[in-house]
Amino acid sequence: MTSGLWELVLKGIWTTVQLLVLSALLAAAVSFVVGIARTHRLWVVRFLAGFYTEVFRGTSALVMIFWVFFVLPPAFGWQLVPLWAGTLALGLTYGAYGSEIVRGALGAVDPAQKEGGIALSFTPWQRMRLVLLPQAVPEMIPPFSNLLIELLKGTALVSIMGMGDLAFSGNLVRLALQESAEIYTYILLIYFVIAFLLTRVMRGLEKKLKAGVGKAPASGVTADEFKRAQTTGVGGAVS
Repeated sequence: MTSGLWELVLKGIWTTVQLLVLSALLAAAVSFVVGIARTHRLWVVRFLAGFYTEVFRGTSALVMIFWVFFVLPPAFGWQLVPLWAGTLALGLTYGAYGSEIVRGALGAVDPAQKEGGIALSFTPWQRMRLVLLPQAVPEMIPPFSNLLIELLKGTALVSIMGMGDLAFSGNLVRLALQESAEIYTYILLIYFVIAFLLTRVMRGLEKKLKAGVGKAPASGVTADEFKRAQTTGVGGAVS
């Protein structure tokens, strides 16, 4: 390929990375807000969060991109640029899947941990922030890693808006060179490299988060004292 065509591909990679980062941030925020809402004590909050999850899990991400980019502008009189339209559609869609990961991880925390927070007179938010999330978040990382890879592959859907992402740029190069096998092989390899790097980063994050879970007792603390601290149902170091 010529330098100009490689430059087109590099611009496509940069656009894909921007879309991935922005939509992943939106999806993460939606995942935690909706996932925590699914565990709320008020049934109205649980119902609304569940309704959102079912709607966005049950609709196609491709159709959602069409809806955000082509249907909403005439209805509301404004137009989103392709990057923000893709971010909104992908972030809301994949956030619905992520909310189930958050809900499941919170539900898997030992009930004794919740009871320990209640015994210490923690408010619901304090129990969530100090007791539940520190133990649940490390368990969310592997499924979140898979979801992030799926989101990376889902970014190719924005090419339908004419957005110059990696898939769109690769198609332009293919049309220019009339060489499908070579170009699409390059594109597949680029997606694989990005996915591989994301996997390494997420595994490193998982190890870092799990390093603070189940610490050994501090020096000078007897085994009986450590066992008594564990039976209170609250994780953390013993002073």
